[in-house]
Amino acid sequence: MSDGMFVGIGYDVHRFAGNNPLILGGVHLEFPLGLEGHSDADVLTHALADALLGAAGQPDIGHFFPNTDSSLRGISSLEILQRVVGILQSAGFKVHNVDCTVIAEQPKISPHLDAMKKALAGAIWMDPTRIGIKATTNEKLGFLGRGEGIAAFAVASLVKAHSEKL
Repeated sequence: MSDGMFVGIGYDVHRFAGNNPLILGGVHLEFPLGLEGHSDADVLTHALADALLGAAGQPDIGHFFPNTDSSLRGISSLEILQRVVGILQSAGFKVHNVDCTVIAEQPKISPHLDAMKKALAGAIWMDPTRIGIKATTNEKLGFLGRGEGIAAFAVASLVKAHSEKL
């Protein structure tokens, strides 16, 4: 296997649900609606987990953390992310950098970006300066534009753990 760069992309979307807390990037946001999901429904962290797994040539998070597993009900997505990093380490990879975009009409995400970077950096054991997170709207178009939920994209790059090239 080459010692080059390995890149993956992840995407996740969840609809709003009334009684759940809203967790994005491992951070609790004060908002009257949370997201529906088997875990804490953190779309940003799920997208990042899928990007990391994809970069390593692994199946998606649903393979490792199925929504049919009752022991995972309500699990913190940061814990999922930590377990994903363990999978990567076992396969001989380390995270090089990540870049994420959250798409939501509401709530305002930008005031929470630094806290999200810090939370994600702690979960994947890397410097927050190697994590990019941006927020945008869907310009009131489609289900996201109508405020029915939140989506996130993530791109991650990995290197072999023994590689010193980067």
